[in-house]
Amino acid sequence: MDMKIYFPGGKKVYADFNDFTHKTDQPMMAGGEGSAGAPFEMFLASLGTCAGIYVLGFCQQRGIDTEGIEIIQSHEFNPMTRMISKVNMKIVLPTSFPEKYRDAVIRSAFQCAVKKHMETPPSFNVTTEIKN
Repeated sequence: MDMKIYFPGGKKVYADFNDFTHKTDQPMMAGGEGSAGAPFEMFLASLGTCAGIYVLGFCQQRGIDTEGIEIIQSHEFNPMTRMISKVNMKIVLPTSFPEKYRDAVIRSAFQCAVKKHMETPPSFNVTTEIKN
């Protein structure tokens, strides 16, 4: 499951993985072209979209219409470390959403694999290799 990371120019960094190219760039104020989200934005989006796929699957398994369902994600920062200290997700449901599933849909969002990896983070190993 290798991912190839490369530099197509400017401040762009791309990742090829599973037949897709995931593109990132820096905002113009950081010297980029602003042509794609920054890598950290992709990380944050992965949290919300991962929770979203579990909410979507929950609804689809029960035949619940997903029209009008949204997840609003916000972040709290620690001013000392300048790192995120809390991720808040609010699942906005239409009035037609069945009352009996409201707690269960929250539990489905907690199944997110990205969130689970953050709770037990992997170790990192970075090496170099000279290309022949």
